[in-house]
Amino acid sequence: MSAPLTSGPPKAVLDACVLFPTVLREILLGVAAAGLYRPLWSARILEEWARATVKLGPGAEVVARGEIAVMRADWPQALAEPGPGVEARLWLPDPADAHVLALAVSAHADGIVTFNAADFPRGLLAEEGVARWDPDNFLRDLWARSPAAVSAAVEAVRAKAERISGREQPMKALLKRAKLPRLAKALAG
Repeated sequence: MSAPLTSGPPKAVLDACVLFPTVLREILLGVAAAGLYRPLWSARILEEWARATVKLGPGAEVVARGEIAVMRADWPQALAEPGPGVEARLWLPDPADAHVLALAVSAHADGIVTFNAADFPRGLLAEEGVARWDPDNFLRDLWARSPAAVSAAVEAVRAKAERISGREQPMKALLKRAKLPRLAKALAG
């Protein structure tokens, strides 16, 4: 993660693909609650997340919509929308992702947190003053800047996963399932 262009914590658009996995979303929001970055999303990003859960089976979308309602209530300042005409002037390999970049540009975000490297080429984003951050690297970099805050957020998610599942949730395995191996290594070190 490069240094933010703005003063204060960086602003990061959270793509739908990083909101969908519960553990990853909870860690990202826990780190944001610690003040390490400012999360942003749009109604369209939240809708993409809700619709993506359909593949998990009956009832999954209802659960996602409930989680979205809680996020909207807890993070009203995170909801933003692209400015008029911004999306129309942008080009990405997948035109369906242009709304995410449009939000980042309109909200003056420092970066987009996404697993989707192919559809968010760094060069195209850089032309708009926006970085692309893989969630694992993003969180590991935040940990390097503030290890206690990130460690506490991750531990809170691990403990919650244990309470909900009724089973022990070893940190390394939990983070590996969340596609956060570098963060797991940093926390273990």
